Amino acid sequence: GRQRCRIDGQENNGRNSATSSSDFSDPVYKEIAITNGYINRMTREELRSTLAEFKLETRGVKDVLKKRLKNYYKKQKLMQKETINGSSYYDYICVVDFEATCEEGNPPEFVHEIIEFPVVLLNTHTLEIEDTFQQYVKPEINPKLSNFCISLTGITQDIVDKADTFPQVLQNVVEWMRQRELGTKYSYAMLTDGSWDMSKFLNTQCRISRIKYPSFAKKWINIRKSYGNFYKVPRNQTKLTIMLEKLGMNYDGRPHSGLDDSKNIARIAIRMLQDGCELRVNERMHAGQLMTVSSLAPLEGAPAPQMPRYRN
Repeated sequence: GRQRCRIDGQENNGRNSATSSSDFSDPVYKEIAITNGYINRMTREELRSTLAEFKLETRGVKDVLKKRLKNYYKKQKLMQKETINGSSYYDYICVVDFEATCEEGNPPEFVHEIIEFPVVLLNTHTLEIEDTFQQYVKPEINPKLSNFCISLTGITQDIVDKADTFPQVLQNVVEWMRQRELGTKYSYAMLTDGSWDMSKFLNTQCRISRIKYPSFAKKWINIRKSYGNFYKVPRNQTKLTIMLEKLGMNYDGRPHSGLDDSKNIARIAIRMLQDGCELRVNERMHAGQLMTVSSLAPLEGAPAPQMPRYRN
């Protein structure tokens, strides 16, 4: 029932990939196509008025409003055409946005260590933030934070001095996720704002802490890719503040607070799900390298979280 985000910029219109061009003769798809043409000709005020009639969100730029209305109409028509399997999507999405040690200008030789580990638990059925986790982390290589880092993140030296080291914090994350039965009773996927959180920050941190990369974080949804492909915007318009602005929202909280960033990313994810986007895993780590996941890959949830073994 949800629109599928395709990493190659194409869109799956709800049909099986094996369908042929003859399906365009289906009266339901003909009706959808005709309605899409009509929606394309609507003014922003007409779009907002129509969305309001359906009790849908009316904020956002014109292209977002068009996409929202098209997907709402298509979803209604396809629900009439076939029974939707409600258990075919993730039950939860775990939004993660690390904060890490940094210096002004970020010299290339500088080693970034995670200093804040937040998780925001998004229920895809209720489309609400159900729970949050946050712990600060004590860095080992550069235990003294730069003034730039303190100013940027709001994380003080006293906070990290009192914090646990990364292996203990990761163990706490695993326990928190287990208590919520993720990967056992409920299916879930990780979600980040870009590739760096997993492919760089977590990857580097695991090497520093001499532990293997956690299996539950090997695949994730890069919401920047999903947003760009779904709303048909270039990648340079997928920064957090720009995505919020285009969707008619303001940033809530303190920028570069890991937990506040994660909550705002979750708000974008909620709006995208409301607009009909099926957020799918689109990136993964393999042999220490960042790779793309095909949109045609089966929709699989992340495994039950386990504490990774220490490296030899």
